[in-house]
Amino acid sequence: MKCLYYLSPSLISAQGVSDDLHKAGISDWFIHVVSHDEAGLARAHLHSSNYLETLDIVREAIIGTLLGFMGGLIIALVIKLIDPFPIQLTLLAYLAVVIVCTMFGCWVGGLDGWAHKNRKIERFMADVEAGNHLILIYASQRQLEVVFDVMLARHPEAKLVASDSRFMNPFSKLKVIKGAPQSIRTEVVSPLT
Repeated sequence: MKCLYYLSPSLISAQGVSDDLHKAGISDWFIHVVSHDEAGLARAHLHSSNYLETLDIVREAIIGTLLGFMGGLIIALVIKLIDPFPIQLTLLAYLAVVIVCTMFGCWVGGLDGWAHKNRKIERFMADVEAGNHLILIYASQRQLEVVFDVMLARHPEAKLVASDSRFMNPFSKLKVIKGAPQSIRTEVVSPLT
């Protein structure tokens, strides 16, 4: 499933995009809007983006978990080498150190991610703050043609600005789109990207 990023100049345009995509068979669950006007989205009955889409929680939690795990291994190794306790520690004690450090790393990473915008949409936040609306459309390979047909025919004001082959993979690279609509279509619809 790919995620297509469209910038729409107004809430009315975003609502029209959502309505037309619904008529074309794209479910409401696969259309999310990042907007500065959350109340307007609610009045227009548009799905607002969620925290996983707007914040870097998942990416930072994964990094924190890995760092916590490595830190836990190092601490357990140092405890084993120094042997500061008068009793012999069991493998379970070392495992507990690694688990606690891993969980702590995940917690700290998640908190750090909560404080930062998602790296994939961060470059579009200036446009969103200026009053535009970033529409995230999740489409399977066979739905991409339908989405392109609807967007080109009915919503030329909405500009395709990026695509992502794996939105839920926080480490995948966002493909920023520049060029003519037909070349973009060929590039994005390709099953290899």
